[in-house]
Amino acid sequence: MSGFSHLTDNELTNLLKEGNSYAYTEIFERYSEVLLRHAYRFLSVHDEANDVVQDVFLLLWVKKEDIVFQTSLSAYLYASVRNRIFDMISHQKVVSRYIESVSNFMDQDYSVTDYQVREKMLAVLIEKEIQALPEKMRQIFLLSRKEELSYKEIAEQLNITDQTARQQVYNAVRKLKLKISSLLSIIPFV
Repeated sequence: MSGFSHLTDNELTNLLKEGNSYAYTEIFERYSEVLLRHAYRFLSVHDEANDVVQDVFLLLWVKKEDIVFQTSLSAYLYASVRNRIFDMISHQKVVSRYIESVSNFMDQDYSVTDYQVREKMLAVLIEKEIQALPEKMRQIFLLSRKEELSYKEIAEQLNITDQTARQQVYNAVRKLKLKISSLLSIIPFV
């Protein structure tokens, strides 16, 4: 490599564009440490700074024939490191916002879904307990609660007294409350 150490940056870049791997190695040895320190000042993490510098040098080799240096090799390398860091920071912000968004969505969606599942479970339990009521009591309760008939309308429809209709609904509600509260103590719906 000592044959390349005396070459100027312009001479090295011309050789690099021709695909000379020794010129590339000389550029790497000449600039990798200073670029690493430069990247570290921005990132404060050695591994990330090293990744940035490695990416810049990899890109330099891959695009060696197409690279146009507006100023100097060193200016190009410093600008490449800076731009790569900005891309990295921007990407991290996007990823962070995305993760936060997904997390918020999952928390919210989980809460809604969890609530809906619990609500459906409770509805099934209530319906099961209604079906377990004695037949006449269930019939009167359903006419009162689901059909929204008054006690008088229930009494007329079933040929019973208003008081009987009222008492059957009261008894049904009391039985349902007892059954459902005991179930809720086993399965929390909070």
